[in-house]
Amino acid sequence: MKSRSESLIRLKKFQVDEKRRQVAQIEMMVRDFERMAGELDQQIEIEQTKTGISDVAHFAYSTFAKAAMTRRDNLLASANDMRGKLETAQDGLAEALEDLKKVELLDQREHQREKDEQLKVEQSEYDEIGRLRFSRQ
Repeated sequence: MKSRSESLIRLKKFQVDEKRRQVAQIEMMVRDFERMAGELDQQIEIEQTKTGISDVAHFAYSTFAKAAMTRRDNLLASANDMRGKLETAQDGLAEALEDLKKVELLDQREHQREKDEQLKVEQSEYDEIGRLRFSRQ
């Protein structure tokens, strides 16, 4: 029983660690997408300043700036999609943590039961020793 509960706890800890890694990876991806989008914003501003045209509808608007805007918008859309996945991953992590806590509590109760049983056995042995000593007198 002991090895089964220990292996179950190890499994639950592994699952929690895996969920944490997933959450961290998604958070990093969101930050990277937002950082790259910010860099593209800067490049767009530089291009607009260089050309002197900031109206996207203008016939001479920079094709580089238009392409950068498209890439930026795609990155921001991806970041938003990843935020949804992040929320799902965080929910999964919370659930895995709850499962781990339940298994640890069950294991703790089992160990406490074993200790209580051992104490009962020891107490009955002490009682028997006391009875034997008392009966000799």
